[in-house]
Amino acid sequence: MGEGYEPGSREDFDRLYRTAYPRVYRTLSAILGDPAEAEDCAQDAFVQAFRAWNRWRPDAPAEAWVHRIAVNRAISYRRRARLRTVAEVLRRLGRPAASVNPADAATRPDLLTALRALPPKLAAAIVLRHYHGYNNREIAAALGVSERTIGTRLHQAAERLRDILDPSFSLRADQAFPSDKRESHAED
Repeated sequence: MGEGYEPGSREDFDRLYRTAYPRVYRTLSAILGDPAEAEDCAQDAFVQAFRAWNRWRPDAPAEAWVHRIAVNRAISYRRRARLRTVAEVLRRLGRPAASVNPADAATRPDLLTALRALPPKLAAAIVLRHYHGYNNREIAAALGVSERTIGTRLHQAAERLRDILDPSFSLRADQAFPSDKRESHAED
């Protein structure tokens, strides 16, 4: 199972890097949605892995070990990074109730504050679902937890956001992604 790698061997780590880097990069690109961010996190992950290479256990796949480090780096990176635009967050989280003007809601500083107030694990689940559009299986794979855990985290995050924000602000699919019949805006 050790794939012929020897912990601490510089040559084996170089081989692991050449083999695993393209897949790690693609994984991070999917998680982060930005090639430059993915490149930075992949490089950071391999530096971190190299520093711990002598502690890697050959009973676990080396590439899976590096992937785990890389995904954790991406989560930390995303946790610290600012969200791209309030409008994009609103698009993913859903539109406020019809009585609220979406342009007014987009300038609400409490939306980003509320997202930042969530525990990082809950915020990561919400951002991956509603900002990046991942399904529970993809989020579970990215975060290294079960799909059931993701469902729980999404529910808890939605509840906390409703407590912090206006109770009419919803993450329900029918409000987050209304049908064309109910939308009254020209184009996004």
